[in-house]
Amino acid sequence: MIGFMRGFVRVVEAVNYRIGRVMMWGLFVLMGVLLWSSISKTFFLPSLWTLEMAQFAMVAYYILGGPYSIQLGSNVRMDLFYHTWSDRKKALVDALTVLFLIFYLGVLLYGGIGSSAYSLGYWGMDPLSYFGGLLTGSEEIGRLEVSSTAWRPVIWPIKAVMVAGFFLMLLQALAELFKDIARLKGHEIGSART
Repeated sequence: MIGFMRGFVRVVEAVNYRIGRVMMWGLFVLMGVLLWSSISKTFFLPSLWTLEMAQFAMVAYYILGGPYSIQLGSNVRMDLFYHTWSDRKKALVDALTVLFLIFYLGVLLYGGIGSSAYSLGYWGMDPLSYFGGLLTGSEEIGRLEVSSTAWRPVIWPIKAVMVAGFFLMLLQALAELFKDIARLKGHEIGSART
């Protein structure tokens, strides 16, 4: 069991590490879009796409960078008592609290899948079968959801990024749970980088 957990943690952390390192540069994309927005509003006609594109870039930066943040342990933690606890007690509390995170991310993932199916024109009640039908060719994409702004971009790409980010964050939360369980059993599971 420890061997499976070690392999799972290494693969998940390697993927999230690489995506997180790439997403760190997403801040410069966001800054570039906002800089162009300021320049175009000052010297030219204002661009319609800049503010909404900045929102999309921020969502991608935040959601895809989240698993990397969890991996590094740089997420927010109430450290009033935590720093004085033993490593075993920290692992036990972390293992219990990560279960709440896993449940929450599961709900977000299911809602994101349904919202993505809606943005692709699906009006039914089972979005998971809809995506299965897209893969087999028995379903087709309907009328695409567009934003209600003047730019009117399609919404499904950012919803797909959100679903991917929720999935990666769920995998990282499972990896954290596996690391805590291994710590409770007296083993140490390191990431692929260590």
